[in-house]
Amino acid sequence: MNKLYRKFAIGLALGFAVFLGLMLYGDIKAVGQLLQSFRWRLLPFILGLTMFNYLLRGVRFHYYLRQIGLKRISFGASLRVFIGGFALTITPGKVGELVRVLWLKNIAQANPAQTAPATIIDRMADALAMAILALLGALVYPQYRPAVLSILAGLLLAVIISQIRPLALWLLRLGERLPGGGNFVRPLRTLYESTFELLRFKNLMMGTSIGLVSWSAEGLAFYLVLRGLDAPGSFDLALIAIFILALGSILGGASTLPGGLGAAEATMTVLLQTLTHLPETAAVTATLLIRFFTLWFGVTLGILTIALWHKLLFGSAGAEPSLDPAVGQKTEAGV
Repeated sequence: MNKLYRKFAIGLALGFAVFLGLMLYGDIKAVGQLLQSFRWRLLPFILGLTMFNYLLRGVRFHYYLRQIGLKRISFGASLRVFIGGFALTITPGKVGELVRVLWLKNIAQANPAQTAPATIIDRMADALAMAILALLGALVYPQYRPAVLSILAGLLLAVIISQIRPLALWLLRLGERLPGGGNFVRPLRTLYESTFELLRFKNLMMGTSIGLVSWSAEGLAFYLVLRGLDAPGSFDLALIAIFILALGSILGGASTLPGGLGAAEATMTVLLQTLTHLPETAAVTATLLIRFFTLWFGVTLGILTIALWHKLLFGSAGAEPSLDPAVGQKTEAGV
């Protein structure tokens, strides 16, 4: 855990550096004036759309857990595991979110190799959904098609390879024949079985469909941010907002930087100036606001979840039955 905390601290430092860099680029005084004139009455709707995104993806995470055999964990417990993982979104490549496997082991005595794919495939479903949303925008802006198509092709190739079961099992059997391979391959076999199940066509379509709806909602939150800065409202602006948010998130994730910090902000700022012709100060302000209302809002929720339910998440594996606040009655841990 100490390594995760260090990575979290690095993410915070990088976040501050990105914030300072954007403020300097956009002119601190001018950005401050735009923030003062922002239509803050839109804030509940913006955060509501962001929360809708989180809730839908939390439902998907719970569904994934049930698909890989964790059928007795409550939705309340799995939602807290999912939201709590946001606290470590700003670790490099978002690997800190895999702390969820530790929490699931503590809550439901689940095998980490069995549950890790729930987080991994959750991210893949999000990437597929955002790539599709970005591709829709790239139909209007052909200059972005090569980047979006290459990302989408890579994701689909990974899905196809995972579903060639004879090949995967042959490689696992080959690994078991190596000296000491049995102990190494056994967790990989469990990992593969869960991954194979979650990437089957039905689960893949369900996960991607939820991602399309949830990330479209966050794109609409970005649209409201632009409206709050007095950008003229239109259907085209809403589509552009969804496209920019999707492409910025994809490129930020592909950068493997903590939370995509720097890469996502730079992409979104440049695209806003290019596609909406916003002046640099307004583009910077819009980028800062949507990142605060999405990424940093999620990190804050994650930290609060860990603080409020620290015992549930970090309790030792095999703990005695405890009171689950999600159901308000004494149950087995995590039920």
